[in-house]
Amino acid sequence: MSYSAVGGGTGHSHPHAGGKPHRHAHHTAVHEHTHGHDHEHDHLAAFADGQGPAGTDVSGRRESRMVQIERDILAKNDSYAAENRHRFDEQGIFALNLVSSPGSGKTTLLCRTIEMLKARVPIAVVEGDQQTSRDAERIRATGVPAIQINTGKGCHLDAHMLGHALHQLSPVDDSLLMIENVGNLVCPAAFDLGEAHKVVILSVTEGEDKPLKYPNMFHAASLMLVNKIDLLPYVSFDGDLAISYARQVNPALQVIQVSATTGEGLAEWLAWLMAGCAARQEKKQATMASLRRRIAELEAMLPAAARG
Repeated sequence: MSYSAVGGGTGHSHPHAGGKPHRHAHHTAVHEHTHGHDHEHDHLAAFADGQGPAGTDVSGRRESRMVQIERDILAKNDSYAAENRHRFDEQGIFALNLVSSPGSGKTTLLCRTIEMLKARVPIAVVEGDQQTSRDAERIRATGVPAIQINTGKGCHLDAHMLGHALHQLSPVDDSLLMIENVGNLVCPAAFDLGEAHKVVILSVTEGEDKPLKYPNMFHAASLMLVNKIDLLPYVSFDGDLAISYARQVNPALQVIQVSATTGEGLAEWLAWLMAGCAARQEKKQATMASLRRRIAELEAMLPAAARG
């Protein structure tokens, strides 16, 4: 079932580039989310170059206004992202934002990962696409809960969309949440969802220079998965060069080379995921222990306060 953000329910609006308000309706008892997001913002880099929508020149006051709108949109998104992050911290959820170009093999890799990991940790998935629920259906076929967000004309997920999805999906404590973003190496880089890490997937069927062409995404990511390495004998792709370019952009970037088809590299990928889950759960337990100590200290002070 899909629904569009119109009709019943409560909602709110926020401005997008051009000053046009965009209304979000709040729905609860549904399985899919269709988000008719007509993003006119071309992001700060475009404005800084003096280029507006459709390549028109924007200068002076108009440019300043558009940059301010973009900043306001990102600031509002960051507020929602903070709410999501607080929820993840409280529940000990390890949330990942999977980003890539279309056709990188994200969904196939995700399905293979779930099949290998679901007996070890609870998993939930949020799928982002402009249209259809095909990827969410593929994920559900693995036996884990998934919700589809359709963004319409929108080029990325944002933290507000994810917040609604979390309300419906209700991921359990100490779980792994995988967010498969819309296939796009530009827009998702600017939008924090509250995730622990962005994981960028680069397939060997793409060019080695993708990290140089789309540096913001590779700079924002913590891990790069070089996918489809089983195809290396059949394509012209220099893996060492691709990794070198990626680390020019982000020297701290971790890299794992994988194949969802043959399983090569998946053990290292799964170990990375499990380490992240364990660290998140330890952080949650440490926070709870600290709160319990503070409560005990306050309770111990009560008799003395009463005597005084």
